[in-house]
Amino acid sequence: MRAVLKRWWDSDIAWAWRRAPVAIAATVLLALLLVCSFGAGWVAPHNPFDLTKVELLDALLPPVWEANGQSTYLLGTDSQGRDLFSAILYGTRVSLLIGLASVLLSMLIGIVLGLVSGYAGGRIDAFIMRVADVQLSFPAILIALLIDGVARAAVPREMHELIAFPVLIGSIALAGWPQYARTVRGSTLVEKNREYVQAARVIGVASPVIMFRHVLPNVLGPVLVLATVHLATAIITEATLSFLGVGVPPTAPSLGTLIRIGNDFLFSGEWWITIFPGAALVLLVLSVNLLGDWLRDALNPKLN
Repeated sequence: MRAVLKRWWDSDIAWAWRRAPVAIAATVLLALLLVCSFGAGWVAPHNPFDLTKVELLDALLPPVWEANGQSTYLLGTDSQGRDLFSAILYGTRVSLLIGLASVLLSMLIGIVLGLVSGYAGGRIDAFIMRVADVQLSFPAILIALLIDGVARAAVPREMHELIAFPVLIGSIALAGWPQYARTVRGSTLVEKNREYVQAARVIGVASPVIMFRHVLPNVLGPVLVLATVHLATAIITEATLSFLGVGVPPTAPSLGTLIRIGNDFLFSGEWWITIFPGAALVLLVLSVNLLGDWLRDALNPKLN
């Protein structure tokens, strides 16, 4: 393990990271958010979704530095008496899980279709790319809303909460696969004419084996960069859908749901209910975007 870490520390990518203060700050911020959100059960002072521990008499308390603030609730409470700091930690975990799952599913669909499109060519390539072009002509949030609406209309109302997470992940993933498909297709068109691919064909290696064992490892670099940037977009899309009321159920709210709940009290003076979840969402997306931008520049040989 120590040898692996030392090899990574001495690599070019680690050398570039150590000389990029913005990347270091983004990494530290993202790591802090990941640790606090996925360890919310230990870090959060309260469990905001345990109804037996929620005090309705403590509803709408301001942050601790405001008048009438209590030290028990660092960032105040919402309309139901839930600790806002704890709710943000749990909500960040939900947003991250949905974002990561949707990006992985989108990568899987896009990589497979991109490999098939670039390697097969002909009518298959034309069909897949035209479908991708048509989908790219619509905003991702509109496609996600359409898929979510169709899925909810197809199942009984009592099952909406049960299928909320799979439908949300699937709608975001289906809205983002064309970017991966186009990127992988472009790299595959270059790689399939390389000598190692020609040699594999000559000795009779099957096309699926060539695509996934030989071509795929050589086209993953741009895909990883795209996935980093797409993660921020997926989190924003999930927050938008939850803000519109078609996202995660209220029993397991994300940052978008917390912002939507706080928006009802923004003009009545309880500003902290929506400002703090919004600030957490901005910090999360900003750290991912900055890290993705640095990774794109670090892996671009023309800039090194």
